[in-house]
Amino acid sequence: MRLKDLRDLGEAELAQKEREMREEIFRLRLRGATGQIENKMKARSVRRDLARVLTLQRERVGQTTATRR
Repeated sequence: MRLKDLRDLGEAELAQKEREMREEIFRLRLRGATGQIENKMKARSVRRDLARVLTLQRERVGQTTATRR
């Protein structure tokens, strides 16, 4: 998922994306442990997308605290 697309999402949508990605990472790890995964690079891309979502959430928290000072 592109960063530009993620920036257009609201707080609730970002939180939902985070939950979905964490669940997907869990499922991919489980499939990897049982040897049923076809594309190992999928786990890498999902982890990176999750990092993008978490970064955006932290940026937004930082912006709201900076405006309160």
